[in-house]
Amino acid sequence: MSIIAFVGSVFSPYYALARSLQGGVADPENYCALNVALYGKGGKRWTMTERGRQRIHRNAKNFQIGPSSLQWNGQELVIDIDEINVPWPQRVRGRVTVRPEGLCDFVTALDNDGLHRWGPIAPCSRVQVEMDSPGLSWRGHAYMDSNEGDEPVDQGFSDWDWARAEMNNGDTCVVYDVRPKNGPNRVVSQRFSPDGSYSPFEAPGRHQLPASAWRIQRAMCSESSVAPQIVSTLEDTPFYARSLLRTRLLGEDLTAVHESLNIPRLVSWPVRLMLPWRMPRRA
Repeated sequence: MSIIAFVGSVFSPYYALARSLQGGVADPENYCALNVALYGKGGKRWTMTERGRQRIHRNAKNFQIGPSSLQWNGQELVIDIDEINVPWPQRVRGRVTVRPEGLCDFVTALDNDGLHRWGPIAPCSRVQVEMDSPGLSWRGHAYMDSNEGDEPVDQGFSDWDWARAEMNNGDTCVVYDVRPKNGPNRVVSQRFSPDGSYSPFEAPGRHQLPASAWRIQRAMCSESSVAPQIVSTLEDTPFYARSLLRTRLLGEDLTAVHESLNIPRLVSWPVRLMLPWRMPRRA
């Protein structure tokens, strides 16, 4: 399960259009969404309905997006989901509770100009999922992070690969393999412990992986001389792929969540025209 709360959605065709019509500037709070991607035996669910400013409310502890909300109570993040699957209408409703084992203050720039930043808020967490529709429930390991930028993502990057994996002792390792538009490529590789501490590690060699069905190029670091193995492709879109794969990092064979983003594809007109079918707007 993946949940992303957007303020000024980087994927929004409506936000992109507003910026182009308003001299490159638009109110990010007018383009918010809760993206929920749920995978499993009961079938896939996907929601990303965009809401305008009048349908959202946020402060330091609460973020209301239409009928859904996120609330931080000091110890856990409670996410109440009440959305509609797209493109086929199906209710997606339930509660997800994320309990950090420790909060982390690590933040780093992803580009060479410091305009795009990533920080794992709680890279080692536990999650409790209680879904009414579809009827699912489980507990397990979770990961929570944050990305922010001072400019549109297409101005800063060409593409990137990102992966995170839970280690045998409960630590989480993350590799951000980024191709900025300006300056050299960047690889951020960090190991995070449940108490919030962290340390860098040397990212091993980069292996090319089989392209997705939409021909998205994928790559992943691994200590093995053999390329990582793709277990399954969870999302396969014209500009983005999310996969589960097996790789070797820090002396361990790990199962990682892996994502690849092709930004020229994202900002192409054919993709912009297709996106409203997956990202409807309720202003």
